[in-house]
Amino acid sequence: MADIHAVEPTRRDFLYVATGSLAAVGAAFTVWPLIDQMNPDASVLALASIEVDISNIPVGQETTFKWRGKPVFVRHRTEAEIAAAESVDVATLPDPQTDAERLVAGPNGEVDKQWLVVIGICTHLGCVPLAYRGEYDGYFCPCHGSVYDTSGRIRKGPAPTNLEVPPYAFISDTRIKIG
Repeated sequence: MADIHAVEPTRRDFLYVATGSLAAVGAAFTVWPLIDQMNPDASVLALASIEVDISNIPVGQETTFKWRGKPVFVRHRTEAEIAAAESVDVATLPDPQTDAERLVAGPNGEVDKQWLVVIGICTHLGCVPLAYRGEYDGYFCPCHGSVYDTSGRIRKGPAPTNLEVPPYAFISDTRIKIG
């Protein structure tokens, strides 16, 4: 028959647990400032999203806004630009995307074809393309010759992908929120 005796904790056991707990709390207080400094500061958080008034952009014109240090092109497209963007055979594009895939729903819930919002940085080497230039009257990057259409899709040149569409949503008929 085995004799089982419960071992009573001693003062030494208490000191081990108390010392270990105090060391863990001290380590947490030491490491926290190092982790906390990796969080973005207030100026970065303020630029995380911007609201843009689009009521003063006439049809056929474009305005550039700065978001997260990048140029964002907001283009009020004409019916001809929309028709040209929709008539493209997507299978012939280097980065196939339909025009509708590059747009978001407007305030009425339907895809708003007249507004194109793209980040104005060439996907080849990061240059800023020129608007209303090139063979397709979209964007042209003069540095290496990338040509984009009126939907910001790559059509010719060394750029591997379309101009990036930032996350955006319509707040009202005259305002959009980017970011």
